[in-house]
Amino acid sequence: MQRPDVVPPPAAFAAQANVGPDVYAQAAADPFAFWAQQAGRLQWDRPWDQVFDDAQWPTARWFDGGRLNVAVNCVDRHVAAGHGDRVALHWEGEPGDRRTVTYAQLLADVSRLAHGLTELGVEAGDRVVLYLPVLVETVVATMACARIGAVVSLVFGGFSADALRFRVADTGAKLLIASDGQFRRGTAVGVKAAADEAVAGLAHVEHVLVVRRTGQDDVPWTAGRDVWWHELLERQPAHHEPASFDAEHPLFIVYTSGTTGRPKGLVHTTGGYLTHASWTHWALFDLEPDDVYWCQADLAWVTAHTYVLYGPLSNGATQVVYEGSPLTPHPGRHFEVIERYGVTTYYTAPTLVRTFMKHGPQLPAGYDLSSLRLLGSVGEAINPEAWRWLHEHVGGGRCPVVDTWWQSETGAAVVAPLPGVTALKPGSATVPLPGLSATVVDDAGTETPPGVEGNLVITAPWPGMARTVWGDHDRFVRSYWAPYAQQRWYLAGDSASKDDDGYIWIGGRIDDVLNISGHRLSSIELESALVAHPRVAEAAVVGAPDDITGQRIVAFVITRDDAGADDAGLAEELRAHVALRVGAVAKPREVVVVTDLPKTRSGKIMRRLMADLTAGRGGGDTTSLTDPAALDAVQDAWTAHRAGA
Repeated sequence: MQRPDVVPPPAAFAAQANVGPDVYAQAAADPFAFWAQQAGRLQWDRPWDQVFDDAQWPTARWFDGGRLNVAVNCVDRHVAAGHGDRVALHWEGEPGDRRTVTYAQLLADVSRLAHGLTELGVEAGDRVVLYLPVLVETVVATMACARIGAVVSLVFGGFSADALRFRVADTGAKLLIASDGQFRRGTAVGVKAAADEAVAGLAHVEHVLVVRRTGQDDVPWTAGRDVWWHELLERQPAHHEPASFDAEHPLFIVYTSGTTGRPKGLVHTTGGYLTHASWTHWALFDLEPDDVYWCQADLAWVTAHTYVLYGPLSNGATQVVYEGSPLTPHPGRHFEVIERYGVTTYYTAPTLVRTFMKHGPQLPAGYDLSSLRLLGSVGEAINPEAWRWLHEHVGGGRCPVVDTWWQSETGAAVVAPLPGVTALKPGSATVPLPGLSATVVDDAGTETPPGVEGNLVITAPWPGMARTVWGDHDRFVRSYWAPYAQQRWYLAGDSASKDDDGYIWIGGRIDDVLNISGHRLSSIELESALVAHPRVAEAAVVGAPDDITGQRIVAFVITRDDAGADDAGLAEELRAHVALRVGAVAKPREVVVVTDLPKTRSGKIMRRLMADLTAGRGGGDTTSLTDPAALDAVQDAWTAHRAGA
């Protein structure tokens, strides 16, 4: 792959950055002391006895013996410090309705709901599932659960009843919090019926708490079980005395996206996770008191857990939360929001950047984006072409791009640049953060030479690490720790390579690596080459079975123009383009033009489903798809393509 030029930190940015270059050496000298220092940024009710305990490895314990309350750290302490009037949330609904919530107002509502949850019989350790869109109430519910020690699990509001039922049943939830409906691309859609279907016959669900969002008149109702949110809160006091919880008390369960089989409920605990989330948010996004920060992730995605709910609030940030589709009612909605609130930090996903690219640079040029000073990327490796477009056309060439690699399992960022320190390379997440250690190895555990793809592993414990898979610890060990048990390394499941400077280049999931006549090729590398072509907006590359080469490369592309599925000229153009950028062996055998690609809510392309399609296999778990119709569109395009082959 062609490696791009290095982009140094802007001098003015580096001069004022929260974190300087000395932090790497400090953390390397004593990682546990480094993380203890970062834990000291939080408010502890009892100090810890031991920073790290690996007696039950791979279930680690961080800050054992320490006690704290996450909601106090995220809300109360800012009010106590005199910042009650600071805006916590600029919320904007898809139809254009808006709310501004201060930290004092947030504290009052969190306190009321904490009392309300207790009234409904929820106690510390009970599980509460949230089936909500991006609302202020979703933030309040998350914090109220943390306040009383309930374990929360957020489920994307667009998931089916079956997907929701699996998560409610798997957690054994006592309470489901849902909305009457939600707005999807400009239309009010009822969701309470799906919630009812999901909990039918589950005796452990004692109540369904319902947030009025769309105001429908015909909301299905079960007397004695269902409770209106507003009615519950209006009878509660605005003061609540919080309890302290052990650092290893479970905080939340987050389910993996389901790109490979049955979703896993990853358990994150309190002290170590909040330490990792809080420090990385402050350091990576260079948080300043007057910043307006916006992470555009849905709140059910782990990115929003860490970089909307827990990290920013623990740092007293002012942030934007937006309910709806980025393209509703028009493609410039996100840029409109940035302009309206003077957003300074915009953290987005490569798939959205590529969507904006399809509309051309004139889209962001139509808005005043001068308030921006930092950009971020998360979800998948960002194609160099998309990185450059984001940097130039959204950031005006002045904003560092913090490209972050991490996972639901890691809890917070692991490989990412420090914006005032790290020289950037478009397409690379750069190097492991201070206090973290990752490298690229082969199957035997030997580090791969520069430019050679291998397995990405984390080689030392970190505080945000998941502790187990809910109800299936053996699966946790098998999935992540067994392959390199002797070295005690975490297997990320992503392929990667390092360059001569030690920068890490993510290649995608290990099962997304193609084997063409013995040549291992990364799907991300081939997709980056395709997206660099001026006619391609997005691409997904999979391997289809081939009797001669083992696999053949099939490229599904979304074009920036109106190319038809029978555009043979485009196929030849792209084959030649990939051969030039990567090599002749990497030329796609087949190019299929599609209108959409199947993606998870986090923006990950579900290549497995398309590989199943090209191999004639039935697909697996599809519950995490943002839009199941996208897979149907790919199926139709593939069928038409094969019929004309």
